[in-house]
This record gives sequence, C-alpha cells and structure tokens, in this order.
Amino acid sequence: MKFDNIGLESFKIELNRLDEVMSKHRMVRAGQWDYERVTYDHKFVIQEGTYYLRIPGYAIEGDVGAGKALIQLMTPMLGKHYYPHGVEYGEDEVYPASLVKQCNEIVAAIKKDVEVFAAQ
Repeated sequence: MKFDNIGLESFKIELNRLDEVMSKHRMVRAGQWDYERVTYDHKFVIQEGTYYLRIPGYAIEGDVGAGKALIQLMTPMLGKHYYPHGVEYGEDEVYPASLVKQCNEIVAAIKKDVEVFAAQ
C-alpha cells in the first residue's frame, strides 16, 4: 500500500538530519542501505500479522556509506511480511484500518519534522 499525496517526495534532506528525524519516530535504517539508497522501517507486530511501514530514499549528492549525503525521499509504503518470502505491498493485501490510521499519523509527523530541515 502506497501513501500517495503525502508530499514527502518533494523533500531533500541531509542524511544525518534524516536519521535524527526517523529515529524520533521509531523508524530504523539499520543495515538497510547501500551507497546510493536508504530505507527506514517501522515494524508492527499485531494480531493480523507482521507489517512494515517503509520510507525509502536515494542519494542525489554524496555517499550514504560515508555518512554525508543529500537524500531525496520517496513514497512511503505499508507492506505485510510473509515468512520466508518477505514483505508484500500488493494492491490485493488487506490492511487493518487502525494500522493504516497509525501509519498515516506517523508519516504526517515525519513530514512535519522533515520540513524544518529539508530543501525542496
């Protein structure tokens, strides 16, 4: 499930600031990066299964591995984890309304915080 029309895609932000903002909202980058891309995840384990709110981005300047990059944010997504295959984002997935609401609130709060530091 994509969270379209949120507006995060219009922001570019320094990696260190982005890490701070995402950490504040319990979004974890962990090992999910390479020299050109980053992915932040928030894991939800609820009765219906395991879900991930995921916000990707890519470096338009600099190098993620060096810790100095300007990151272009991308569309947030919500996916359901299926063992052992991984996370599925398909249109035919069913997402609990309370989870979608919670994810919308998290994404809105992240956008508000990113706006302070970001270049558009």
